[in-house]
Amino acid sequence: MKSVYLETTIPSYLTAKPSRDLVISAHQQVSHDWWNRAKDRFRVVISEAVLEEVRAGDKDAAEKRLAIIHGLEVLAITNEVQELVHLYQGKLGLSPNAYTDLLHIALAVVYETDYLLTWNCKHIANGEVIQKLFNVNHKLNRFTPLILTPEELLEQPGE
Repeated sequence: MKSVYLETTIPSYLTAKPSRDLVISAHQQVSHDWWNRAKDRFRVVISEAVLEEVRAGDKDAAEKRLAIIHGLEVLAITNEVQELVHLYQGKLGLSPNAYTDLLHIALAVVYETDYLLTWNCKHIANGEVIQKLFNVNHKLNRFTPLILTPEELLEQPGE
């Protein structure tokens, strides 16, 4: 069974109040479609970083986010993950405030999840970042997960 690392935007979109913004509303609907129709095809994992992020903010919203991810396997932030984050900080060209985004990427790389699922298209599901990540990981002889939005992983091939 293929593995999917859920970045924090996924449980956030799943539990947020419906948005009036058309793009965000569409992302919310696709997230629900993926969660209801596709997630059972995968071993879905999160991390300590996801837990920390979903606990932040409004208490009621945090409880909803925690409930939706309850029972998922939680990946630990190891020294290897931290070292890779520091390497990526200098190589991927992201701003210093993108530390947690780099942490999500490093976790998916170290644990070799098949996919990293996110709506963060600024720092994670960004073609330029993905290309740099692939190049860095190739030089390091490291695995690179496919970084996708739920829309790209919704349908099974051949459906």
